[in-house]
Amino acid sequence: MAESMKGLKRTHRCTEVDNTMTGNTVTVMGWVQKSRNKGGIIFVDLRDRSGLLQIIFEEANVGEEAYKKAEKLRSEFVIAVTGKVALREGGINPNLKTGDIEIIAENIRILSEAETPPFPIEENSKTKEELRLKYRYLDLRRPDLQRNLMLRSKVANITRQFLADEGFMEIETPILNKSTPEGARDYLVPSRVHPGSFYALPQSPQIFKQLLMCSGYDRYFQIAKCFRDEDLRADRQPEFTQIDMELSFVDIEDVIDVNERLLARLFKEAIGVEVSLPIQRMTWKEAMERFGSDKPDLRFGMELKNITDVVKDCDFVVFKGAIDEGGSVRGINAEGMGSMPRKKIDALTDFVKGYGLKGLAYLAINEDGTYKCSFAKFMKQEELDKIVERMEGKKGDLLLFAADKKTKLVLDVLGALRLHLAEMQGLLNKDEYRFVWITEFPLLEWSDEEGRFTAMHHPFTMPMEEDLELIDTDPGAVRAKAYDIVLNGNEIGGGSVRIHQDDIQEKMFEILGFTQERAYEQFGFLLNAFKYGVPPHAGLAYGMDRLVMLMCKEDSIRDVIAFPKMKDASCLMSEAPGRVEKKQLDELGIQLKEAEDSEE
Repeated sequence: MAESMKGLKRTHRCTEVDNTMTGNTVTVMGWVQKSRNKGGIIFVDLRDRSGLLQIIFEEANVGEEAYKKAEKLRSEFVIAVTGKVALREGGINPNLKTGDIEIIAENIRILSEAETPPFPIEENSKTKEELRLKYRYLDLRRPDLQRNLMLRSKVANITRQFLADEGFMEIETPILNKSTPEGARDYLVPSRVHPGSFYALPQSPQIFKQLLMCSGYDRYFQIAKCFRDEDLRADRQPEFTQIDMELSFVDIEDVIDVNERLLARLFKEAIGVEVSLPIQRMTWKEAMERFGSDKPDLRFGMELKNITDVVKDCDFVVFKGAIDEGGSVRGINAEGMGSMPRKKIDALTDFVKGYGLKGLAYLAINEDGTYKCSFAKFMKQEELDKIVERMEGKKGDLLLFAADKKTKLVLDVLGALRLHLAEMQGLLNKDEYRFVWITEFPLLEWSDEEGRFTAMHHPFTMPMEEDLELIDTDPGAVRAKAYDIVLNGNEIGGGSVRIHQDDIQEKMFEILGFTQERAYEQFGFLLNAFKYGVPPHAGLAYGMDRLVMLMCKEDSIRDVIAFPKMKDASCLMSEAPGRVEKKQLDELGIQLKEAEDSEE
C-alpha cells in the first residue's frame, strides 16, 4: 500500500549527492530502476531526472519492517529513502556520476507501487516508437529523453536572458486569429458566439509582430506555438515552437549580428560548443549551383559541377537534348566509390527517379586509369577526358550525371543525391556543427499550378533596392532582402527585412495577383496600421524543435518534444483528434457530412 509523505522532505536529487558528503544523512526520492536481492543485502538503483544512485538495504540498518518493504520493490516503484552516504565497497562504477558512492538505507517509504511497464525504461530504447508514444508518460522517464527536454528548457532560458539583455521585450500574440489562406492550410476553430465564422490558429506571429513594430515596441521576441495543417510528412509536427523576434530601425546586418551572438551564446552555454564568428555567408544562387540546395550541408564536399559547356556538342542524346531545350548537365564526384557494383548504381538511378529525373549517367575511373562509362559509345575519348578533368576525377572515383530541360530539377535531384551518398559513406558527423547564412533569395517563384508568381517567403518581404527597377519587366529576377540560417543541412531559422513603404507594398500585391480589395480583405488591419507611421523593421524566427534536435544529436524532432504527434497528426497516447458530442456541434451550428463510400 502506498504511503504518504508525512512531512518527509527530499534533501537532494540523486546526483546531487557526492563523495564530499560521506557520513551525512540524506533523503532521496525517485523511481526504482532495478532491484537485486543478493541474500541479506538488497541493491536498488534509484532514478530521478538527474540520474542514478545506488541504495543498499541491510536488515541490521533498516529494521525488519523496512527490509520487508525493500524486498517488495520492483521496477518503477516510487520510493523515499533516508540513509547515510558512504563510499562504495563493491568497486567504483565509472559510467555513473555517483559511481563512487552509495546510500546505506536507514528508512524507506513506498510512495507508489507500479505495474510492470509495457517496455523497459532504458536509454536508447529498441522498443517500437508507436508503443512508446502510446505510453509517452513512461517513455519520458528514459534518461536520454529527459536530458533532451532539460536541454530544451536550458535553450529557452538562455534565449530569454540574452534577448532581454539586448533590449527585447517578450510579448504574447493571439492564438485565435483570422484565417489568411496564403501558404499552408490553417487549423480552423469555429466560433459559437459568431455562427458560421471561424478563427484560425497562427502559422506564425508574423502580422502581429509587425504591428508591434508599428506600435513602437522596438524589439520584440516570443517563444511561440505555431500550427500548420500540412500533408503527411515524417518529421513535421502540426504544432511546433518558434523563437520569434522582430526589430525596428534595422537592416540585414543588424539582424545577423544579434543572431550570430545569440547562437554563439546558446551553443557555448548549452552544449559547450564554440561557434566561430562571423558565420559564413553564401547567396542563394551560389548555394544552388554548388550544393543543389538552399540549405547546404557543409560538413562534406562532393560539390556539384556544371559540365553543360563541355558536352554541348556531344552525340549523347540525353545530354544534348536537355541542353537544346534550355536545360543543363551537371554532376557529382563520389570520391573513392568507383568500384561500386552495377546493382548499387541502379539503386541510385531508382533514387533519382523518385525525384522526377528520368535516369542517371555514370563514369567510373578504374585504378588503371581506364573508364567504365554508361554513355561511352556516344562520346569521343577527348570528350570523356574533358568531363573527367572538369569533375576533378581521380583513379577510383565515381562520377554521376543528371541532365534535364529544367535546370532546377537537375539541381534539386543532385542536391538530394549528394546527401544520400554522404549517408552511404558515413560523412555526416553529428559532433560537427557547420553554420551558413543563405542570402539574396529570389523574391518570387513561379507557380505552374496557379499560373502566377507567389512570394518565396511572404508578401511583406522587402526586395533588394538595386533590383526594384526589374519588378515590372523581370519580376523573377528580383532578389529579396531575406536570409536563412542553416546548420548541417537544416534550415533552423529564417527571416527578412519587411516592406514599410506603401508604394512597394502595393506593387508587391499587384505582382502577386492581389486586387486592392483582396489585399485589404486579408491584411487590412496591417495595411491600415501602415498609414500611421511605420518604422523600417526586420525579423527572424527559429524552428526551436529542429534547433534543439541538432543540439541533442537526434534524428527526429519527436525526441525533443514532450508530447509529439505522429506523422498523421494524431496522438497515440490521448487518442486525439477525437469525435465530439452532437450537442457541441449543434451549439456551433456544425453538421458533419457523411463520408462517401470509397467504392462508389
